[in-house]
Amino acid sequence: MALLSFKKKAAPADNINNAALEDFLKGYSIEVMPRTAEKVENFRDLLPAGTRVYIAHIEGTPIEDMVATAARLRDEGFDPMPHFPARIIKDANTLEEWVNRYAGDAGVNQGLILAGGVSQPHGEFHSSMQLLETGIFDKAGFKRLHVAGHPEGNKDIDPDGSDKNVSDALRWKQKFSETTDAEMALATQFCFEAGPVIEWANALKANGVDLPIHIGVAGPAKLQTLIKFSMACGVGASLKVLQKRALDVTKLLLPYEPNEFLNELAAHKAANPDFNITQVHFFPLGGIKANANWAIENGGASTVPAATAQL
Repeated sequence: MALLSFKKKAAPADNINNAALEDFLKGYSIEVMPRTAEKVENFRDLLPAGTRVYIAHIEGTPIEDMVATAARLRDEGFDPMPHFPARIIKDANTLEEWVNRYAGDAGVNQGLILAGGVSQPHGEFHSSMQLLETGIFDKAGFKRLHVAGHPEGNKDIDPDGSDKNVSDALRWKQKFSETTDAEMALATQFCFEAGPVIEWANALKANGVDLPIHIGVAGPAKLQTLIKFSMACGVGASLKVLQKRALDVTKLLLPYEPNEFLNELAAHKAANPDFNITQVHFFPLGGIKANANWAIENGGASTVPAATAQL
């Protein structure tokens, strides 16, 4: 009779994958809007202490609501990073007023500088580069400035489907990073396919753009919700991942989770420590609580909520 061969199960490999993912998730950031923040009783119950929380500035949101949200996040022990969308800022005086209010009333010293999704500018600005050129952020002592990255291109910037204008803008931002004392990084649109993201990040570095990349990730959500947001936000080729999933009736009603996408990126980062994707930025399209719970379940000790960590 042949001896039974007892092989170890997949646990060790799973543990390696879990460790890589946990390491990759360290220092993750997440995004809120004032109206979604109002629904959260206490962010300490959801997020690790000191988490960077982007505050999306949607057209029509009063600056008072934005500053109040930033002040609340700061008071609860988090690191607020408001959006500065160029196309909804009337002029340099308005920009300076916003910057000074954030700094004075909420202790903000960082921002995401972007063009914004408005088709017609409200005033003299239409690009993030124009905002940076004013020198207002440096004058206010902002220590960190993030700008937008587009792993799948952006048809608003390059209507012909190329990446010429996006690439030119990235080279400009790279040069600007060498003139400012602020730390800079690329915060990207969310996407769903790891392979092309890795190729894009490597190509940037090969072409002299070595700004750290904070990769955009869609948090857990219903498939229909993700497809709707993806089409509205101009997500490109990786949308096919969701469309393929929608054709599988066994998965149609299950919520999407970013495990496969993040595990692939985490494994690549573990094997290539110099890989220029350095952090994860979550878009909580299915709700901040669902996203925070997913991060806790997949990040272990590094993503313990602030309230729990204080016990």
